[in-house]
Amino acid sequence: MRLLERLGGLHLGQTGLQPRFLEPEPELGIGGLVVGGFQGEPTVRPYYLISDSGISQSRRRCGGRLPTGRYSSEGFVLVSAGSVAGAIAYPILRYTPAHPEFRKTEPLMSTRAPQQSTDIHAKALAINLEASFYGTFAEIGAGQEVARWFLSVGAASGTVAQAISAYDKTVSDDTYGAGTRYVSKERLLAMLDYEYQLLLARLAKARGAHTRFFVFADTVATRNYQGTNEQHGWLGFRFQAEPDGQPNQILLHINLGDSTAQLQQQAIGTLGVNLIYASHHQRSSPAIFLAGLFDDLSRERLEIDVLELAGPVFAGEDSRLWCLELLRTGMSHALVFDSKAQVVEPATPLHKRPLIVQRTLGGHPGPSAAEAIQTARQKFLAEGIPCDREPLTILEVTTHNLEGVAASDSAELLALIEQLAPLGTVVLTDYPEGYQVLNYLRRYTDAPIRVILWISMFLQDMEERVYLSLPGAVLESLGRLLYTDVTIFVAPMRKESLVAALGGLPEGLLRESPGRDLLTLDDFLPKPPMDHLFRYLRAAGRIVPLEETQTKS
Repeated sequence: MRLLERLGGLHLGQTGLQPRFLEPEPELGIGGLVVGGFQGEPTVRPYYLISDSGISQSRRRCGGRLPTGRYSSEGFVLVSAGSVAGAIAYPILRYTPAHPEFRKTEPLMSTRAPQQSTDIHAKALAINLEASFYGTFAEIGAGQEVARWFLSVGAASGTVAQAISAYDKTVSDDTYGAGTRYVSKERLLAMLDYEYQLLLARLAKARGAHTRFFVFADTVATRNYQGTNEQHGWLGFRFQAEPDGQPNQILLHINLGDSTAQLQQQAIGTLGVNLIYASHHQRSSPAIFLAGLFDDLSRERLEIDVLELAGPVFAGEDSRLWCLELLRTGMSHALVFDSKAQVVEPATPLHKRPLIVQRTLGGHPGPSAAEAIQTARQKFLAEGIPCDREPLTILEVTTHNLEGVAASDSAELLALIEQLAPLGTVVLTDYPEGYQVLNYLRRYTDAPIRVILWISMFLQDMEERVYLSLPGAVLESLGRLLYTDVTIFVAPMRKESLVAALGGLPEGLLRESPGRDLLTLDDFLPKPPMDHLFRYLRAAGRIVPLEETQTKS
């Protein structure tokens, strides 16, 4: 114990922290020195004692580099757990120190994570020290930030077969083929295909029997000088889980939020290291994988709105459920599903398209949704606004008003989306306010947007947001909603459906006519002083009734 006390005193100085020796870690093959509480605080962090023989082997593997620690004459070194996470994972090391409280353990299997660390340096080093993990890094458009991590932490020769960046368009087209956008899923797949086949052609014969090959690729557009471009990218990782195994693949689409290109590059580097590490060590469940994928990142820095899985290690997994978990855990604000209920890059359907947005009722399309959408489409085309493309129908679902099991169960939510998809493109968001959804759509199009609200939604907004709030808040809300080319189409509902949606008729807000079952925008009775604003919006054509649906409802 004198050795432990002296090492603790050397490393911790005069902090007053008292070291506490634990049983050696069976999984790590080393002894554990845990720093105890300071003035009632809980444990600070673990430290490890490693033998000189183990250190020398690690140093040879790391090209002479090793995390700093305190050496002793007894043949041990005290090092931080986070900084040495990779070194202690290397499978050939045998820690057999002479200290009586240590015991010899079997080496780690190369596929086991040394510890669940959020230290990006440690993650990159741990991957570099995997004896059988070897491959190529191909990056375009944001520096070589992912490869840089693996090249800078040490032991890169054990992991990096090649790092390439085909920045020139002619070179890129000659290497990966022309005819695709440079920042696109198609270009990413071309990069993965080319580099993976080249890697196998060069190395499979010589080392395929004991090597798990991989290719990491990304194609990214970071912020330009003016900040006017779409700042996004595609990342992909193709890897073997075992030597000579079939490849597995993970694809990500990201939107970048940092204010400078340099910060965006750093975020990409972190995400790339997390992706490779999580694919190798943290793929047992969506929750574990996604938590590791977002280490040291936030939604403000980047959003992930597409995640695709393929290969034998993901057999039976539905990528869409992983995407829904992305949204629920705060890694994205929105997901876009095409007519086949598949998650797609938002720009694919939305880019420069006029939009007809149908807001759903608790995730359900509402009565006569198809007829209301068709009427809105006809009404928009009758406006005669010149547009290069046909209007796209959007079914907007927000997690804030989901009803029933779908509010908490992703499988049920996916089933709901599959029911909506034949009606149009489904946009699932976690935005609580309608204007936030429009702001999101405005990332991809500046064309006209027409929003369909059922009369029940309109009345609920009037009751909750207009008459229960200050007039200034009403003007702000409407201003945010209608500041661009946006028109609200209010669709009618039968009285029975309206009562079911609202739990009753709002008092004093509707004109009821005997023998008339269909309630429309014309039956709305605005209260002073908001009646002036309502009449203005009606006259200006910013709030319009969908009267043509009466006969179809």
